[in-house]
Amino acid sequence: MDLSGIYPPIVTPFGKDENISVEKLEENFAKWNKHSFRGYVVQGSNGEYAFMRPDEKIMLLSKVRQLAPKDKLIIAGSGCEATRDTIEMTSRMASAGADAALVVTPCFYKGSMNAAALENHFTQVADSSPIPIILYSVPANTGIDLPVECVINLSSHPNIIGVKDSGGDISKIGYMVHKTSGNNFQVLAGSASFLLASYVLGAVGGVCALANVLGSEVCQLHQLYQEGKLDEARLLQHKLILPNTAVTKTYGVAGLKASMDMMGLYGGPTRSPLMRSTQKQMLDIAGIFKEFEGFGG
Repeated sequence: MDLSGIYPPIVTPFGKDENISVEKLEENFAKWNKHSFRGYVVQGSNGEYAFMRPDEKIMLLSKVRQLAPKDKLIIAGSGCEATRDTIEMTSRMASAGADAALVVTPCFYKGSMNAAALENHFTQVADSSPIPIILYSVPANTGIDLPVECVINLSSHPNIIGVKDSGGDISKIGYMVHKTSGNNFQVLAGSASFLLASYVLGAVGGVCALANVLGSEVCQLHQLYQEGKLDEARLLQHKLILPNTAVTKTYGVAGLKASMDMMGLYGGPTRSPLMRSTQKQMLDIAGIFKEFEGFGG
């Protein structure tokens, strides 16, 4: 499976009652499908997966599979705390139309999640999964930075095809690419802030929160690199760092959803206990995104 390209880890559109709005999901896809995305990530961190019930996750994935063109890859976040629950959720996601599963590191008992425990977890999931597995390291949320040795060891598993690394350690990304190059294994950057640097070191694509709202620009960065237009790519990368930081580290999912509302998509409310952006935060976000085409304030 060729993972090369850009994937938005789509937000889950909630109504005022915090229930999923299928209507708003359809509206967003009518706009997202105009971009040259390689596919979509459903139930990643920006989808508020930790607050979703299992049946909601499956329903949302099934709907995304209907809305996305058939040639787009659908990657489903299937990670749970228990290995057996992850195995079950991965199987259900596959039945609902997922092409691959994105499996986050278990983290509640982080003191016990050493390299041996993590390798055992991912190996059991991959052994049982009917679809390929992509490892997911997001230390800002989990407190666990998947050790590079784990990634290298797991890369030889025939059903583990890649890793999404959101840690932002460029040296780690380069080392993973180098040490896994002999295997059928691909590295995806987990943020638009270090997308170009990751490409230079051998990553093949990115799962970028910013692609939810600036899909055209993030896809353009990918294309410029593919065409060898590095000077243009570097300038665009510089332009994307501030808005990407705003919708990730600074203001989180609430900020991402607020920026979508400003840019003509539907972000809507977060699900409690996450809180919506404050008025001051929204003014700050508006100041960052106003230079981009489509800004409506």
